[in-house]
Amino acid sequence: MMDDLHIHDFYKDAGRILLALYNQFPAPATVYVEDIAGPDTPDEFGLHSPRHLACLGALSWLKQYGYIHFSQLVRQEAVEEAVLSHRGFLLLVSRDGGGQSNAKLLHDTVRDGSSPQLQELMEHLMREFHTL
Repeated sequence: MMDDLHIHDFYKDAGRILLALYNQFPAPATVYVEDIAGPDTPDEFGLHSPRHLACLGALSWLKQYGYIHFSQLVRQEAVEEAVLSHRGFLLLVSRDGGGQSNAKLLHDTVRDGSSPQLQELMEHLMREFHTL
């Protein structure tokens, strides 16, 4: 059986990144990797942990696929002038059948939900993103 912990970490990181930018919207913000993934423990050579690098990868992936924009990477610590894309914003302000915004659903699920609940919501949001 495959261990998909890295996928669950991706969903959590991506959700936290989207929420952080939603809460700052429309002002561009600096997003620090440690604020999303937690404290890093670089090795004796100063190289970041795999967990830190995975979160950095989530930031890059969200940019590459159009959820967010940012101007530049600051070493491997943060991204500057990050903001939701137009479609990323529309995704989060869209409402579900019960009238709750996707941002509220995401906030509640990141905070209180289980990994399977977060996975289900993130996959739903990613499918919805492509219909916007």
